[in-house]
Amino acid sequence: MAEESASARYISEFLGTFLLVFTVGCNVITGQPVWGGISIACILTVMIYALGKASGGNFNPAVSVALGIAGKMQWGEVANYCVVQILGGMAAAFAYVGMFGMNKSFNLTPAPGHMAWQACLVEIIYTFMLCFVVLNVAASKVHGGHNQFYGIAIGFVVVAGAYGAGSVSMGCFNPAVALALDTASWWIGFQFGPIYLVCELVGAVLAGVLFGICRPEEKDEDEVLEIDASTGKPIPPNYPIISKLLSEFLGTYMLVLTVGLNVLGGSQAAAFSIAAALMSMIFALGTVSGAHFNPAVTVAIICRGKCDVSVGVQYIVTQILAGVCAAYTYAAIMNGKTFQLNPGAYAWHQVVVAEFMFTFVLCFVVLSVATVRNPLSEYFGFAIGMCVTVGGFAIGKVSGGSLNPAVSIGISMSHIMGGGAGWPCIVYTIVELVAGVFASVIFSLTQPSEFDDATLPLVSKGKARAP
Repeated sequence: MAEESASARYISEFLGTFLLVFTVGCNVITGQPVWGGISIACILTVMIYALGKASGGNFNPAVSVALGIAGKMQWGEVANYCVVQILGGMAAAFAYVGMFGMNKSFNLTPAPGHMAWQACLVEIIYTFMLCFVVLNVAASKVHGGHNQFYGIAIGFVVVAGAYGAGSVSMGCFNPAVALALDTASWWIGFQFGPIYLVCELVGAVLAGVLFGICRPEEKDEDEVLEIDASTGKPIPPNYPIISKLLSEFLGTYMLVLTVGLNVLGGSQAAAFSIAAALMSMIFALGTVSGAHFNPAVTVAIICRGKCDVSVGVQYIVTQILAGVCAAYTYAAIMNGKTFQLNPGAYAWHQVVVAEFMFTFVLCFVVLSVATVRNPLSEYFGFAIGMCVTVGGFAIGKVSGGSLNPAVSIGISMSHIMGGGAGWPCIVYTIVELVAGVFASVIFSLTQPSEFDDATLPLVSKGKARAP
C-alpha cells in the first residue's frame, strides 16, 4: 500500500486531534454525564477509521511515543506527529472557548476528594491501556493491517476509562488534550496539563515495554509470520507461557480495576464501560493467550477441550492474582473505599440464579464464537464483551453482575481491608465456575459438529487457543 505524503499525514493528524479535543470540550461544557464518554470514544473511533490510512490515526502524542518505543515509527516522525497533534489540540480548545465564551472554559484538575497522585496514577494506567491496545491491534505483526476491528478496539478504551478514571482525574489519557485544555484556559490556572502529560508519557513507555514481552516476535524485525492461505492473515506464533500469563494478568487487571472505579465513582454507564474494557483487551490479546481474563471462562474452555489443564490452572491463578491487585489499586485510588458483592436488596437464591444465568451466557458465547472451527475473525471481542453489558444491566441490582471469579474474589479481598466480610466471593465463585462447566455441556449439545466424535467436551480434542 502506498504511503501518503508527509503533508497528508500531518494534516490528518491535525484534523483528527482537532476534532477529538473539540468534542471533549463540547461534552464537558454542555454537561453530558451519561453519554459524554461514549461521544468522545466515538469521535476517536470514526476518525481512526477515516484517517488511519492517511496517517495511522494516532491523534495522541502518547500513542506516537509508544509506537516509537516499539520500533513502529521513526523518532523524527514521532516528534513531528507530537507537534502537529499538540497544535491541533490547542486550535480546537481555543475554538470551543470562542464558541461558548471564556466564562465556560475549564482546567484539568483532580476531581474533588482526590489527591494529585491518585489522578496521576489513573492517567498512567489508562494511557497505558490505550497505547497498549493500539500497539496490539494496529501495529503488531499479527494484526497490523489485517483487521477491521482496530478502530472500535482503540476508541472504546476511552469508554472504559472515561466513566471510572474520569471520576478521579477527568479522564484525559492524551498529552495533546491535556495541554490544549489548560492552554485555552490559562487565565484560571495552568498546572495539571503538564503534570498529566508526564504521566501519560510514562504510560506510553510502559505500554511499549510490555508489548514487547507479550509479543516477543516484535523484537526481531526480520521475523516474518507464516500466512494462512485461507484467510490471507498471519498465523500467530505459539507464544511462550510468560507472554500468555502476562496477557492474562493485564487483561484481568484492567477489567477488575474498571469495575471498581465505575462502582465506587457512581458511574451511570458502569456496565457498558466494563464491557468496553473487556472488549478492547480481548481484541488486543486474544491471539496471545486466548484472552480469557476469567476463571469461569478458562474452566469452560478446559471442559471444551481447547486448553490443557496445566495451562488452565496457571491462567486461573494469574487471573485471581490480577483481580486482587486491581482491587487493592482501586481501593487506594478511591481513598480506601470498597464495596460488598451482594447489594443486599435481594435474597441469596436470587443472587445465585442471576450469577449462574449470565455467567453461563458469557462462557457459552466465548465457546461459540472463539473455540469453533470457523471462529469470528472481526467481531469476537465485541460479541464477548457485550455479554457484560447484557448481564451488568440485567442483574446489576440483583447480584452486582460479577460473572467472573477473579472479579468476585478481588472485590471481596479488598472489602476485607475495610472491615467487611470476604465470604460472599466463595458463593459467587462456586456458582460462576459451575456455570462455566454447564456452558461447555450445553455447547456440546447445541453444536455437536464441532467435535470429532460424539463424546462430551470433557475429552480433550487438542490444544488450540481460543482467540
